[in-house]
Order: sequence, then structure tokens, then C-alpha cells
Amino acid sequence: MFNRPIVAHFVIAVSALAACCNLYALEPAPAASATVDQTFSKLADEFFDTYYFPTNPTTATQTGIHDYDAKLEDYSRAGIDREVAALKNWDTRISAIAPATLDEYTQGDRDLVLNHIHSTLLTLQTIRPWEKNPDNYSSGIANSAFVIMERKFAPPADRLRSLIAREKQMPAVLEAAHANLKNPPKIYTEIALEQLPGLINFFRKDVPSAFADANDPALRQQFSESNAAVIKALGDYQAWLKKDVLPASHGDFRLGADTYRKKLEYDEMVDTPLDRLVTIDMQNMRRNQAEFARIAKEVDPKKTPRQVLAELAADHPAPTKLLDAFRATFDGLIAFIKAKHIITIPSDVRPIVEETPPFMRATTFASMDTPGSYEKSAAEAYFNVTLPDPSWSRQRTDEFMAQFSYPVISAIASHEAYPGHYIQFLWMHKIHDRVRKLLGANTNVEGWAHYCEQMMLDEGLAQSLYPNDPRQQKLLRLGQLQDALLRNARFVVGIKMHTGQMTMDQAVDFFVKEGYQSRAVGTVETKRGTSDPTYLYYTLGKLQILKLRADLEAKQGKAFNLEQFHNDFMRQGFAPIKIVRHAMLHDDSPTL
Repeated sequence: MFNRPIVAHFVIAVSALAACCNLYALEPAPAASATVDQTFSKLADEFFDTYYFPTNPTTATQTGIHDYDAKLEDYSRAGIDREVAALKNWDTRISAIAPATLDEYTQGDRDLVLNHIHSTLLTLQTIRPWEKNPDNYSSGIANSAFVIMERKFAPPADRLRSLIAREKQMPAVLEAAHANLKNPPKIYTEIALEQLPGLINFFRKDVPSAFADANDPALRQQFSESNAAVIKALGDYQAWLKKDVLPASHGDFRLGADTYRKKLEYDEMVDTPLDRLVTIDMQNMRRNQAEFARIAKEVDPKKTPRQVLAELAADHPAPTKLLDAFRATFDGLIAFIKAKHIITIPSDVRPIVEETPPFMRATTFASMDTPGSYEKSAAEAYFNVTLPDPSWSRQRTDEFMAQFSYPVISAIASHEAYPGHYIQFLWMHKIHDRVRKLLGANTNVEGWAHYCEQMMLDEGLAQSLYPNDPRQQKLLRLGQLQDALLRNARFVVGIKMHTGQMTMDQAVDFFVKEGYQSRAVGTVETKRGTSDPTYLYYTLGKLQILKLRADLEAKQGKAFNLEQFHNDFMRQGFAPIKIVRHAMLHDDSPTL
């Protein structure tokens, strides 16, 4: 329950992934392997039916599998030990099928399942967030409630019954935290305490209002009792963390180089040495900084790049108008995609822009939350945007809003919606392979979205949106470059913080000095990096996609078509770029 599935952008809420059934099936599978392929397919079904969904009922709900809506993850140490034993058994069973006996497509399925198993074991046995991270418990149960209330996949009374059943199990989760937590890192306890007031308010206000249409008096009384018990348990948990846990929080959040390498290999199928990865990113960062300086000089030759950046940061909507500003980007982006034949848009339905759920606000600024790949009744997709807290000072609010300048809003909308995460989600509706619906890689998901920010401007988006305003065109590029520099900084910070080469204070400074971010943003990003160590996957994935595109263009010559490339990339699903590259280039050439 602690190895959460991939989700679009920095979402902490679980969201199942889809992927495309023709990932490896570009050529007919040899008939001789058909029986073995079917054997693996049945084994994979058993894996999901007897382990994956029963162990992760919150994931099941988000995926659209509603057989487990009344269940909650077992956070107890005994439950963790049972999960480890089950995973080791599955590792043995799936590893026993020799990859050479499978067709290429099914080999990819086998790799995805085994990598998921190995990553989860690494999380449970080595990284051990159940022992180190108090927020896993409090935000975890909030997310379990949120996925019941978020989408109307069943009548209000039915969903409320499921929520009541889950809420009755939530105090035991927080009791498990008392037993499991041992010397957590101070930053983890601080983040949990920062999140808890919002979580308590979430159960006090948001959850009841979501079920206002459930009119059964007896049911509402049961809910009143279960919800009150959760609120009390969270309040007690907050007091315990503050009084007892925080003073004793002296643990280390760093993974260490060996664990970091393994996580990157299992999650992303990337085995490039860490020092080489840092070199690759720094080279890209320097190019982005040089381009920023060049364009900033064109905007105003009398100002330094930093002064132009300050001017850019000040050009943002009022906090109360922020959601409207994001909604206003959709028309221009969609029109440009269609006019320039960037990619096929499978649906005219747009995502719903709303405020980020409270349990995600401490470590995320924007995210796309799409319905699960098996959800049949509630198809809404939510574009979440974090707003500044009304209680903040003017200075803190201004620093926070600096990340939402109008040019950066366009880049974020390209990343999250058109043609980023939301378009990729829309492409996944016709998937039939179960493994590819549920497992994938962040270098694909976030790499694609980050690639879209740059690609859209490369194809002329700024000129389309502001045909008679060269200055605004340049500001859009500066906004995109600032976002790219943020991701460059994550790349270096993630590796160096977790391998002991950079302190948290140095990380914040790095985001400010090298990533061109405000100190408020740098602080949030550094916090995130303590528990999301491989958030280098944005730039890492983008660079892999750019190389794939360049190599395919070199191979195809004049026959290369950008829309076809993007559509074909979508057809590969969310698999690691190494697998996608093999499917599209038919070779095993390096991804970087």
C-alpha cells in the first residue's frame, strides 16, 4: 500500500495507468509461443485478482474496480510482512517463465510485472516508508476517502456505505502508525504536521458536503459517527506527532546511491550511472540557461535575466482568478493542435479545473487526475491547481503566485492537458491488455508532458496565440524555459540529496540560483524531493523522447511526420521509453 501507482504529474492520489495493446505486437507473434503467452496472461490475471487489487483497495477504487470499495489497506506490520511474502512468491512464479519463450509483446508484460514486484519489495524492505513517513498514514486514509467521494460511479447512498466501511477502519491505521514509526526524518514529520490541518478540515467539511444528497437518516447517522471518529483520530494523531514524534525525529530520508540506482532501474528501466545522468542534465540545464539569457536580452537589453524573470513572475492573475486563467487556455491550445496537426485528439470532452485536494497541497502545485482505466460510470478528469492559503501574508502569497505567471500558465496547461497528460489519457480508452492498463513508467508519463511544453512552442504556439505581439511570444518561451529549469533542478537535487552530496538548504539554493525559482517554490520542491527521490523523470523522459524522435526522423527522412510520430508514441501506452523505443525503432539502441 506504500508503493503507489504512477499518476499524472505530482499527484499523490492513486490513479491506475492505461497502456496500449500493440506495444510489442508490431509483428505477428510466433505460433509456437502462443500457449506460453496464454499461460503468462492467466498468471498475470491471477496476480491482479489475488494480490494487486485485494492488497490495494484504494487503487482498485480509483482504477474503476469497485469490488473492494468497502476495504482499506492493511497498514499493520503483520500486513506488510504478508505482502512481502506474497510478492516474493509472485517473483518466483513469474520469473519461472523464461522470457525467450514469449513473444515480444508478452515479454514486455513480464518485464513490467517483475519490475513492479521488485520496486514494491524495494519500497517495503529497504526504503520502508511505513517506518519512516507519518504522512503515509494520515494522507493515505484521506486519499482512500477521496476516491470514494471524487467521482459519482454509484448512487450517493451506495458510495456513502462504502465510505462508512472505510472510515470505520481508519482509526486502526493511525494506531498502526504508533506501532510502526521509528525515528522518522524530521522533514517527514514536519510535512505530515503541515498537511494535517487540511486533512482534518477535509473530513470535517468536504467529505460531508460531497454526500449531501444521501438522504437516508439512518445512513447519515452512521456516517456522522464514523466521520467524527476519523476526525478525532486525526486530531489525536496530530497531537502525538507534535508532542512525541517530532522531537524524536532524527532519521535520514536519503536513499543512498545503491538503492537509488535500483529504484531507477525497476521504475524506469534506466541503468545509466548516476554521475553520467547528472552530467547529461547539467549540460541541458546550461543550454536552457543560455537560451533564457539570450531571449531575456531581446525582451529588455537594459535588464539582467534575473530582472526580466522578476518581471515575468509579477505578471500573474489574482489568486481568485487563477482557475479561470487555466480554463481560458484550452481554446487556444486545442485550436493550435488541430491547425498544426500536432496529434489526434480522441475526444472533445474537456477536463474539469478545480482546486487541489487538501492532502496534496503541501507538495504539489498542479496535477491531472484522470479516471481509472476500468471506470465505466464516472469519466470526469480533474485538472487540479493549488491556490495560496488565504491566511498567508501578502509576501508569501506573491512568492507562491510567482510560479503562475501568464506565460507559465500556458506551459502548465500544455503539460497537464493539451497535449500532455489529458490527451495521453484519452488515447488509453481502447486498451485491452490488463498489464498495460495498470503498470507503466513516469519517464513516459511525465516525460511526454514535459516534452509537450517545449514541442508546442517549437511548432509555433506563441506566434499562434500572440500573432502581433513579439514581446509576449518571447515571454511565453521564457516561461517554458523557467519550467524546464525547474525540472533540470529536480534532476540534480533528487540524485544529490539522496546520495549525500547536497543538503536540503543547498537544494533550496540550487532551485533558486540554478532553477530560476522563488525561494518559496524551491522550499516546496525540496520537500517533495525528500520523498519523491526520482523526480528527475520529467527531464529524463523528455530527453529520451527527443532522442527517439531525432533517431526516428533520421531513419525515416522525408517520410517522417510529426503527428504520426506522436500518435504512434501514444499507441505505445505508458511503458518505459526503453520498451517504446524498441517497438518504434526495432532495435536496442541507447535511450540517452
